[in-house]
Amino acid sequence: MIHTVWPYLAVMLLAAGLFPAVERRFNWRIFNVLPPIVLTYLFVTAMAVSGVWKVDDEIRAAQSMLTTHMVPALLFLLMINCDLRAIWRLGPRVLAVFVCATIALFVAFIATFLLYHRWLPGDAWQPLAALSGSWMGGTANMIAVKQAIGMSDHYLAMSLLTDALCYSMWVVVLFSVARLAVGFNRWTKAKSSGDMEVAETPVTGPTTYDSVLLWLGMALGVAALSGWLSSWLPIGAMVSDTTWTILLATAAGLVVAHTPLARFPGAGTISSAMLISVVAVLASQSNFQGIAAAPLYLLCGVTIIAIHAVLLIGFAKLFRFDLYLCGISSLALVGGVAATPVLAASYSRALVPVGVLLALLGYILGTGFGLLVATVMSALAAP
Repeated sequence: MIHTVWPYLAVMLLAAGLFPAVERRFNWRIFNVLPPIVLTYLFVTAMAVSGVWKVDDEIRAAQSMLTTHMVPALLFLLMINCDLRAIWRLGPRVLAVFVCATIALFVAFIATFLLYHRWLPGDAWQPLAALSGSWMGGTANMIAVKQAIGMSDHYLAMSLLTDALCYSMWVVVLFSVARLAVGFNRWTKAKSSGDMEVAETPVTGPTTYDSVLLWLGMALGVAALSGWLSSWLPIGAMVSDTTWTILLATAAGLVVAHTPLARFPGAGTISSAMLISVVAVLASQSNFQGIAAAPLYLLCGVTIIAIHAVLLIGFAKLFRFDLYLCGISSLALVGGVAATPVLAASYSRALVPVGVLLALLGYILGTGFGLLVATVMSALAAP
């Protein structure tokens, strides 16, 4: 068992590079179904659950530090080749998919409560209401809903557990379905948002070790500076330090994308490596302890995700939405601002700003959404 940071970091880097190297060398058919990024997530999750490393204060601090700095650094690099004009052309369609995903999630929560209300007596509906705040926005929204409806701390544990486990499973699914995009879009008669005509920024030459070091240093510097600036900005229930850090790093990348620095080679190579490394670190935080303590709420969580997915697929067929925007909108609700840009980048780097903006929109609406769900469930639960 690993107890210290450096062996843990070595395992993360090896896991992040293993499956891309195997695909490049052997090109096995399994990669047509499960791309390297999904296999990396599953592999690291399996190691985390089996206890390859002990999540003590040192490992936990390393995980927090890595996600805190790597995610904004990754977003900065991903923005370098971003074409805002192409994103602007997606505007109305993006909002339409987000609205449909929100409706699907609301119906899924209410339908699930009606299915299982016999086994949820009294105020046992409250964990689902708090969960709806998180799945529309984030943990801050869950806490806000909890406080608003007077939910006990015992029930909060049920919400947090259901959130963590179902979110982890849904992330794997959303990463995996990328290979189905062509068939799905043909079925819905949609044009893929990943096929946008993006103006590529020409680079001045091949990637060299000095360009890698310069981009890496610049990205980590921007992440650190964004974190420092965020401490001076106002925070509240909807906007945290992390939110400001991600927004500032994204904005910095968009600014650099319109300068001569964008032609300097290496940003794409580093961002690809950093993307799969971030996925490995996120997977390493998986924790399925206590799964037997709340089987009913876990069943409710799985049911909510399933109904949400079915309804969103129906909306996609009806309104001709493509798979990528559906997946990004869904994770923007369930996953939040840290995970959604990572998924968007695995689909198409041009869609990363879409992921950031939709996740932030979810934070804004999360508490209101949760209170609406709570109101409906409370009325349905009344004798």
